[in-house]
Amino acid sequence: MTGRPRERVLMSAIERLLQRLLAPTVESLVGKALEEQKVDTLYDYRVHSDPSRLHIDPTAVVNNALFNLSSGDITIGKYAFFGHNVAILTGTHDITKFGKERQTSWPRSGRDVVVGEGAWLASDVLVLGPCVIGEHAVVGAGSLVLDDVDPFAIVAGRPSKFIRSIERGRTE
Repeated sequence: MTGRPRERVLMSAIERLLQRLLAPTVESLVGKALEEQKVDTLYDYRVHSDPSRLHIDPTAVVNNALFNLSSGDITIGKYAFFGHNVAILTGTHDITKFGKERQTSWPRSGRDVVVGEGAWLASDVLVLGPCVIGEHAVVGAGSLVLDDVDPFAIVAGRPSKFIRSIERGRTE
């Protein structure tokens, strides 16, 4: 029995030595691996349901949006852009149903959302389909969009209300 405590002390010393020698190398390797796989979550949008129903023009910027495609398609036009935490939801549930039936039944189509060319949806906007947000429209931060937004319109509020029109200039 007298040899076991000595073995533990020796193993502990060896473990500390190995940790001191290897820790910087391991930390460096782990850091490099994480950097290679780094995803900036500010620009990583989320999709709920069938991703083939989401159509984003390559010139659009959607940041960390949430797209719910349960009940329709979502189309984002050229040069449209979003602030952070924008949510576009096509899905809904039947409030006349209860329990599991309410959870599991929803329309599969008919609630499409279209965001037109050059439209700007500021941070924390919530869009509930069906609706069309017209070209070059502006939706103010924190707004709730329940209806169509005319082209070149500025809307804001919960629910969003028409504020004014934007003078139509060059739209390149």
